[in-house]
Amino acid sequence: MNKLELGVCYYPEQWDPSQWRDDAAQMVEMGLDWVRIAEFTWGLIEPRRGQFEWGWLDEVIGILGEAGLRVMMSTPTASPPKWLIDEYPEILPVGPDGRVRGFGSRRHYCFSSDVYLDESKRIATEYARRYGQNPHVHAWQIDNEYNDHDTVLSYSDAARNGFRRWLQVRYGTIEELNQRWGTVFWGTQYSSFNQIELPNGLVAAANPTQSLDFARYSSDRVRLFNKAQVDILRTHSPGRDITHNFMAGSFEFDHHAVAADLDIVGFDSYPLGNLLGSSLSDQDKHRYLRTGAPDYQGFHCDLYRSQGRGRMWVLEQQPGPVDWAEKNPSPADGVVRLWTWAAYAHGAQAVMFFRWRQAKFAQEQFHTALLRSDGSLDQAAVELAQVVKDRAVLPPAKRQKAQVAMLIDYTSIWAADILPHDNEFPNANILRDWYAGLRGFGVDLDFVGPEDDLDGYALIVLPQSMIVSADLASRLKTTSAKLFIGARSGSKTPDMHSPDSLAPGVLSDLTGVRVLRVESLPDLADEAVQLGEQNPLPFTGWREIVETSAEVIGQFVSRYQNGSPAVIRSNRATYLAMVPSGALLQNILRDVLDWAGLEVSETHQDLRLTQRGDLRFAFNFGDQDQPLPANTKRSLLVGEDPVAPHSLAIWTK
Repeated sequence: MNKLELGVCYYPEQWDPSQWRDDAAQMVEMGLDWVRIAEFTWGLIEPRRGQFEWGWLDEVIGILGEAGLRVMMSTPTASPPKWLIDEYPEILPVGPDGRVRGFGSRRHYCFSSDVYLDESKRIATEYARRYGQNPHVHAWQIDNEYNDHDTVLSYSDAARNGFRRWLQVRYGTIEELNQRWGTVFWGTQYSSFNQIELPNGLVAAANPTQSLDFARYSSDRVRLFNKAQVDILRTHSPGRDITHNFMAGSFEFDHHAVAADLDIVGFDSYPLGNLLGSSLSDQDKHRYLRTGAPDYQGFHCDLYRSQGRGRMWVLEQQPGPVDWAEKNPSPADGVVRLWTWAAYAHGAQAVMFFRWRQAKFAQEQFHTALLRSDGSLDQAAVELAQVVKDRAVLPPAKRQKAQVAMLIDYTSIWAADILPHDNEFPNANILRDWYAGLRGFGVDLDFVGPEDDLDGYALIVLPQSMIVSADLASRLKTTSAKLFIGARSGSKTPDMHSPDSLAPGVLSDLTGVRVLRVESLPDLADEAVQLGEQNPLPFTGWREIVETSAEVIGQFVSRYQNGSPAVIRSNRATYLAMVPSGALLQNILRDVLDWAGLEVSETHQDLRLTQRGDLRFAFNFGDQDQPLPANTKRSLLVGEDPVAPHSLAIWTK
């Protein structure tokens, strides 16, 4: 699909059946192609064990399909019914405080429960047998938002027993575990796998290798749960695409691993819902209060497009104010359209709006939709109409491979959370900051995982890769790409030990760096970095004291170890001995792009440029007109030059 397709999330079970046919007709009239349904319907379909009531869902699918809509069917395992919880209360997840999390909302299950795994396979099989060959069902979504409400890590009896089995497979003997966990520290040796408990409720910090292994185990359980349903759908519904809606901003399990089993990688896009909790400055949060951060949509679309091997959908697009954030502002008029086309520009094949009609009852009453609860059009529906008009004048286009790749390693993110050394260490936010910095220079990016093909890139950036395997280091060495490597990268082995050669461990030969000491500094430390002859620029937080045989292109200005290397460059790699932000990060990125031979297109901070095939896009996230680059020859298809506030322009070469 190289033209944008549009869809909506629909909950017919929440509305009178007399409305269904009119809803379907209106969806088609509005230009929608897809409808996602049924992710929370288990209790309706199977009100008692073995008693199924399919009639209403059969009718809904028939109405939607006969109207000309394609149905994305969902497996309903995000919300097990009450009778199942009563039958098997051990299904419920347990929080880090040891308290059972009860029935009455959603996601009330533990991934480690083999009972629930079997039950999820059973109900997925029933749905797949019923609808797998239905001519109106064209795709499947499995479950809903795996880590919503922090449900990946569960501290149940099932999790403890499953973790013990997983450890026995990983280590073979308890002696091997003791050695690799370093249990001699604090005298915490084990003589049996059955002695091992979960890393919660302790007097002091848990063993970091134990904590990392528990994160790995928990992630593996998510993949197992997902793959079990994928296999069922492959059997009973061959030829239909399978997806899951990942949560933007979630790193609690390895999305890359789960994505490998899917045909399409989807995510849920809520730019304003996630704004106030982001790492943006208060000044930027104020600036983008009605648009969301300029790089929110691009970051997640590029991430999941890459993980989806080119196939990515937005499965829930914010239509207006949500109801679950600390504060819930409205987007400016035109911004839902902007988000939609930004998703397409960054590789989305389809965008589905959440939801069709605003709920009249229960937990999400304030969450807006395409329609208000009385059926009148809300602002997003008005903007959808403009998207449909835009779509009619655009030729098909396919996103091309970028020249720059950013490495994302979920294990490294977990590791830095476990051993931060700085309670304000930005961790995953470093990826977002580097991405935003590069996009501000007009650079398009792909994301790669530790096992992905690295060939064909001019520059590979590792913002925070705390754990780098020997295999990955070897493949980085054999690429022709320049490397831009952030602080902490290579600083721990896969067992969370310090490398024998000190950090950056297996990256030492590439960087020519040896880290002698690390410190973390408060803002009041008043430290700076000087790049060449430029004026010193401030930094705070993480700092490394290094020795190097490579070229020093930036030095610390400090009361401690003044003049020590801050930015180091070998023939292949530029290495940072601190975590830059703001103007310092921008200056370093500009220098790195020039070093890698990449073109820089500096634009206003509110304007973002990208391309998809022969189509060029400009998005204005600000309140003022923004001119397009002066050196661009163009034939405008959508929008104007200058680009109006909260709007976009699309043109061809």
